[in-house]
Amino acid sequence: MHARSIAWLVKEMHMLKDKYQTLRAMINTYGKVAVAFSGGVDSTFLVKVCHDVLKENCLACICVADAFPAREKNRAVAFCEKHGIAYTMIPVDVMHLDAFINNPPDRCYHCKKEIFKAILQTAAQRGFDVVCEGSNRDDDSDYRPGHKALSELGICSPLREADLYKEEIRILSKQMGLETWDKPSFACLASRFSYGQTITKEKLQWVEKAEQFLENKGFRQYRVRIHENLARLEVLPEQMEMLFEMRHEIVNELKQIGFRYVTIDLQGFRTGSMNEGLNL
Repeated sequence: MHARSIAWLVKEMHMLKDKYQTLRAMINTYGKVAVAFSGGVDSTFLVKVCHDVLKENCLACICVADAFPAREKNRAVAFCEKHGIAYTMIPVDVMHLDAFINNPPDRCYHCKKEIFKAILQTAAQRGFDVVCEGSNRDDDSDYRPGHKALSELGICSPLREADLYKEEIRILSKQMGLETWDKPSFACLASRFSYGQTITKEKLQWVEKAEQFLENKGFRQYRVRIHENLARLEVLPEQMEMLFEMRHEIVNELKQIGFRYVTIDLQGFRTGSMNEGLNL
């Protein structure tokens, strides 16, 4: 490696170490903290650092809702039990919210507000004054109406405040030995619905079952976007050929689940593709 490249890499690693120390110092000021824990890359890293710094003064809050797959909830619970992190399960019903089921462009704002109100209530009952969540700096580049709800409720976002990006969180997670360091990104199942389409429990289950099927078949990063009774599949470009080879099996499975039509998005997987039609 060129000497200049080595110097750049050393500088980058020093900067990342500084960010990590800044994060730990910030968390230490919280005293007692409840962490919204989904089991994803960011919240797993955050809850582990909070637990390392604050020990028993860290509480992982795992929400149970129709828009969150059971597999993710189970993985979050398993992580807490493996690492000795105190956790609590918080049932949240967003299906009674018209602003959720009608799926307007700001749906995430109303959903986040309902979820974090429930977390705040649970945290207060158990003596935790601070609630934080795992947004990172990369989240600033996409349409995220849920951030407004976090701000209104006084939820802390320490990863963003420490200027940490997704790739940096993966690097630190790998250094810490966290199995989630290379876990594919995930978002709630409601994000699979085209805006204006009514969200129902049945169709949330369609999406969950379809995505579980793709995972079982070896697809690494995927989305099953739902447009009424049509499924639009997004996978990584390098797995597109695999998708074509299995298309008959996939079509048969998704039709049994409830979809009438199954299509492949030739652009492949990308975060927030449902936002592409919005005039932001």
